[in-house]
Amino acid sequence: MRANDLSPIPGSIHKKKRVGRGNSSGHGTYSGRGLKGQASRSGPDIRIGFEGGQIPLIRALSRKRGFNNRFRVEYEPINISQLESLPANEEITPELLRKLGIVKSSRLPVKILGDGDLTRTLTVHADRFSATARAKIEAAGGKVVELNPAPVEAKAEPEPEAQAETPAPRRRAARPPAEQPEETPTAAAEPEPETKEGAET
Repeated sequence: MRANDLSPIPGSIHKKKRVGRGNSSGHGTYSGRGLKGQASRSGPDIRIGFEGGQIPLIRALSRKRGFNNRFRVEYEPINISQLESLPANEEITPELLRKLGIVKSSRLPVKILGDGDLTRTLTVHADRFSATARAKIEAAGGKVVELNPAPVEAKAEPEPEAQAETPAPRRRAARPPAEQPEETPTAAAEPEPETKEGAET
């Protein structure tokens, strides 16, 4: 058996739907598009989420917009005015606040906010304090103790900008003096032999 002898599984291949070939084809007149309307026209198709011009679902449900920051820390807020009823010179901790029913959640960290006035001297332990709450507690003679303080990142000091150095003018390197070939000692010039004519004269 060869690959060209294999036949497809029955029902996996369908005959192409031929439209606009007369009423006897079963898809004539409107070619399966219905009677008039936007869906029967040629050209670009309707985009996803389009609902005929009315406000689509994705815009109607405004609560679905945006995103949830999974790194956000939720705090249970407690105002200064709620601490005014506590006895003076008391150590106020989140456990004590939960015991007194001021803090409802046993899971969320506690943040002290500055709404109200404080006249008692208290030592308040909490996870976070607003600037106003911190100032009012200390102004009443109390003390602020922050639990699990956020790490403070040390700011890197900016490096001094390097001054642009003007490049020194290039100087051509002095070439070494050319080596002169050593003079080979030549044999002393021998006197030419006197000719007969010179001898006769």
